[in-house]
Amino acid sequence: MPSPEMLAARVQAVLDIPLHRHLEMRLRDPADPPAGIWFPVGAAAQNQAALLHGGVVYTFLDVAAFLALLPSLGDGEHAVTHDLTASLLRPVRAGARVDVTGSVLRRGRAVAFLRAEATVDGALVASAQVTKTIVAV
Repeated sequence: MPSPEMLAARVQAVLDIPLHRHLEMRLRDPADPPAGIWFPVGAAAQNQAALLHGGVVYTFLDVAAFLALLPSLGDGEHAVTHDLTASLLRPVRAGARVDVTGSVLRRGRAVAFLRAEATVDGALVASAQVTKTIVAV
């Protein structure tokens, strides 16, 4: 488990990634970062059909999985994605709010298995299985 200072610094580092800021990513609950994120389907997150771009969904499924894993990482550990399999279940219209949550299925010494889900108004729109390697920093 990371120290409170390390957890706060890691969460802030995720929030400060320029792509995340550009896509207007926000924590669902700033007091509980593992609770996930949300973002609006603004112009930067849309494809040419004015629907949510699939790459944006993939990105934020990965981010939510990482945030869910953070409390189990020690101060000397970090996690990197080495596999992500996502299913896009339905299109999402411009202007929608997308909520993305992650959960830890199993965390071993060197590998973590996670799940992430994206919803709009409570309806599942995408899901992912994410595998992360635990590395020393």
